[in-house]
Amino acid sequence: MNVLPAGAVHCIYAEEICDEMERSAKARGTGIAKRSPDYIRKKMQEGKAVIALDDQGNWAGFCYIETWSHGTYVANSGLIVSPEFRNLGLATRIKEAIFQLSRTSYPDARIFGLTTGLAVMKINSDLGYEPVTYSELTQDDEFWAGCKSCVNYEILLSKERKNCLCTAMLFDPEEMKSSNGNQNGTVRSQSGIYERLLRLKKNMLMKKNNEKSSAQ
Repeated sequence: MNVLPAGAVHCIYAEEICDEMERSAKARGTGIAKRSPDYIRKKMQEGKAVIALDDQGNWAGFCYIETWSHGTYVANSGLIVSPEFRNLGLATRIKEAIFQLSRTSYPDARIFGLTTGLAVMKINSDLGYEPVTYSELTQDDEFWAGCKSCVNYEILLSKERKNCLCTAMLFDPEEMKSSNGNQNGTVRSQSGIYERLLRLKKNMLMKKNNEKSSAQ
């Protein structure tokens, strides 16, 4: 399996990638910021994406970079793995590759993400991300407008963008430089953080279920 920076030559996979993103979101019952094939092609052409291909040249996985607040914040978005290549560790390889591309292209930027998936939280934690409040993320309205296609968007609005069902995670290069951890942002153990994330997600799900029960 080859995981490499995407380029213009990979634009032929854009529609297939978008279709799988939409199918995956529906299957999970959650939402992601919906992107068009043209948007995905643009990311490839700009060198702001990573793609995975099998030995026969079939698309296997994808992720792209978005920048916010004049490049001071970076998000690794749209992580998707084709169904036939799941549970093989490919998502971890793609996340590591897009993280390193982000660090190279935007060395001073804070890298953040919003996710409901425990597997993604674990990968982020190993890369050096830490759970944060939404106030520590970019406040760029355009970023939050991307949540409109999410099924939980009304919850986000009702909470005045202070929290939602997604967990916010952030990699801060300045904090990394001042810590005794890995200053290059490579993979490191974050088992304690991951355990806290597990407890957080369980509490959130319990709260959501209790609210549903009260409303009935």
